[in-house]
Amino acid sequence: MPKEEEILKKYKKKISGYTEEESIGETASTDEFSKEYTKFREEALTRQTTRYENWCNSFEKIVQIKPPEKQIPLLKQAIETAHLNITPTGAATFAIMTSLFLIFLGLFLGILLNLKPLMEGTLDKLSLFTPLSLLIFGVVLIRPLTKIPIYMADRWRLKASNQMVLCILYIVMYMRHTPNLEHAIKFAAEHIKPPLSLDLRKVFWDVEIGKYSTMKESIDNYLETWRHYNLEFMTSFHLIESSLYEASEQRRLELLDKSLDVILNGTYEKMLAYAQNLKNPITMLHMLGVILPILGLVIFPLIGSFMGGSVKWYHLAFLYNIILPIVVFTVGLNILSKRPTGYGESEFSLSEKQKNLKIIAVFIALFFVSFSIFPLVLHYVIPTADVDLGVFGKFLGYQDDYGPFGIGALIMSFFFPLGLAFSIGTYYKLKTKKSIELRNETKDLEKEFASTLFQLGTRIGDGIPAEVAFSDVAKNMEGTPSGNFFRIVDTNIRNLGMGLREAIFNVKTGAVLNYPSPLITSSMEVLLESSKKGPSITAQALLSISNYVERIHSVNERLKDLLSEIISSMKSQISFLTPAIAGIVIGIASMIVNIIVQLGTQFQEFQAGEAAADTASTLSLINSLFTVKDIIPSFFFQIVVGLYVFQITYILIILSNGIENGTDKLNEEYLLGKNLIKTTVIYTIIAVIVVILFNVLSQGIMSGVQV
Repeated sequence: MPKEEEILKKYKKKISGYTEEESIGETASTDEFSKEYTKFREEALTRQTTRYENWCNSFEKIVQIKPPEKQIPLLKQAIETAHLNITPTGAATFAIMTSLFLIFLGLFLGILLNLKPLMEGTLDKLSLFTPLSLLIFGVVLIRPLTKIPIYMADRWRLKASNQMVLCILYIVMYMRHTPNLEHAIKFAAEHIKPPLSLDLRKVFWDVEIGKYSTMKESIDNYLETWRHYNLEFMTSFHLIESSLYEASEQRRLELLDKSLDVILNGTYEKMLAYAQNLKNPITMLHMLGVILPILGLVIFPLIGSFMGGSVKWYHLAFLYNIILPIVVFTVGLNILSKRPTGYGESEFSLSEKQKNLKIIAVFIALFFVSFSIFPLVLHYVIPTADVDLGVFGKFLGYQDDYGPFGIGALIMSFFFPLGLAFSIGTYYKLKTKKSIELRNETKDLEKEFASTLFQLGTRIGDGIPAEVAFSDVAKNMEGTPSGNFFRIVDTNIRNLGMGLREAIFNVKTGAVLNYPSPLITSSMEVLLESSKKGPSITAQALLSISNYVERIHSVNERLKDLLSEIISSMKSQISFLTPAIAGIVIGIASMIVNIIVQLGTQFQEFQAGEAAADTASTLSLINSLFTVKDIIPSFFFQIVVGLYVFQITYILIILSNGIENGTDKLNEEYLLGKNLIKTTVIYTIIAVIVVILFNVLSQGIMSGVQV
């Protein structure tokens, strides 16, 4: 036996000099690839996910609380899907312990805040809002916190499904020239990003640790997890596997082409159904998140007055800045979770974060917020300070140390939402500026890359060396992104004496550095690998890639066309409708508050003067409806509404990007930087104009009303 092993080793070494390792089944590189799974997992998972794992594992060591039996299988599957190092017991324990902490915190604050009123017997002064809120949150959050792994798994599937077309494309590209499924999957995992790349690495890892005995068993088990979520992906993969058993080369290639057709056609059909069923949920989201809440704000000044001051501004903030955004975001995530697989935007890494960006954002926020709280600070320092603005009333407008109700204070309050918008918007704008420009150039290259590859494949098929073919295509495509890419390759070959691989992938001057697209990178690697097998194989590979890329882009354009109506509607809500409606509502509400304050003041003055007994009693009843201290000041009212406009805009941008592009983090942050400032500025301009006009109108109305 040792002699036989030496002979095998000797001839294997000799053969490796003529044949690439991958084609003879060398597994050393694959073993090394699979061992990198744990490190790759740490880099792929977010800090929030890792922190959640640590909390679950820490709580489980202290006490173990099992979830309901029906939830255990769902939690196990979700934990495996999201690659979490926790158990269902850990997830349930974290949920229960967190909820109990909120409940006990509510009880503690309830006793602490109300100890003095209870001892004095002044029950009307009990402070129950914060304790009850914490108690309710503690009880309500038990179920959602237990399901965090399920939510993570849904988000993981959404991200992974957006990469599946490219995954099948890379596997088919590789399998056309090298029918080795193991190395084709490895090739795909290296050219797509998490989360799907982590799934593919896990397939190798499960074989490495002995969970499955063969690669096929591991792959089939992984594909089974997608049966109820993306049957097309599973079917395409099985067609690729079947191609390995075909004796005929033509039949093998037909099955590979069929696998890509299956996932593309399935994607189009599912997206068509999704687009048709999307109108009602989006309309409901718009009504639930924008129209009804903002229009409902008009009646809050009257509610505060008629309910004897039981409704305060912080109650309004709790409802509009905490509860409603959570509800709208949850509904939006439910809509996104039903989005089928798609061919999203090309994967692109965000540029390295600059350390001073967050400092700049914080400085901008503090600068604007300091202006917004100026009326409060001024009144605290100098209680009697105020300025008469003539027809516009008082600048601060405090009434018996309660307020501010003045138009000056109201306009100053607009700096609060502006501060948030400018700080966060500027942060994302500066963060994504260079990356989005480079990504747009890369996208332009990808659009014409199919025709360029066709030209390159045709020339190589005519017997022209690849190095010369690059030069010819660069001349024909001069002035285009593709021409620039091929020109860089040609320059590296001619002027720097590089080989083809170095000219493309050199870490300092390689052409892919200027166009970091996974699609372009993988196509060039297929070119280099297939060139080892002769020009005819290379030409066939390039022509096939050209055909695949053209078909994928065709389907992607049809998908965008399906969603165009929905996306345009959401963009109009973000850019104009939401800020316009909110701005008008602020103007109306400020007018109502101004009228109520002035009526209350006049009734008090008249009641204090000489009046008949029956008239005085009637005025006393009317005056109780217009007590100034029962009204929500316009200053706080606007801050709540302005913050809600900012929040709902933020949520709608995330949802519109998710519906259109899937999980495209770069585009999402670019849109946030672009639209947050624009929307908030529009809201501020409209609101200030309406506030000024309606306040002048209210002054005119009250000048003609004498009690």
